[in-house]
Amino acid sequence: MSVELYGLTKCSTCDKARAWLDAHKVKHSFTDYRDHPIAPAALKAWAKELTWEKLVNRASYTWRDLTEQQKAASTDAEWLALIKAYPALVKRPVVVKDGAVSVGFTEKKFKELFGG
Repeated sequence: MSVELYGLTKCSTCDKARAWLDAHKVKHSFTDYRDHPIAPAALKAWAKELTWEKLVNRASYTWRDLTEQQKAASTDAEWLALIKAYPALVKRPVVVKDGAVSVGFTEKKFKELFGG
């Protein structure tokens, strides 16, 4: 099983997800996407699987501070430009397990994803 976690080092939800994985002995890698931006091709693939609306955190302070024009993003290019400028827009954490993508953390969700 291959598990990659993407998020922000200073994100409490990412901390909880990493702690859960460690406690359940699920080997994983973690990438802070502020320090190591996600490749546009990967973001597009994630959005294709999830949709941009599910990939972007519209409840965040970052989203609320955007202009109405920025919030109206509709093309891959517009979404990619927005995420490049504001990496914190991506919901956290992004979990890639054996190629399948999901976002967010709850104990229930992780139990479903990883068992235990």
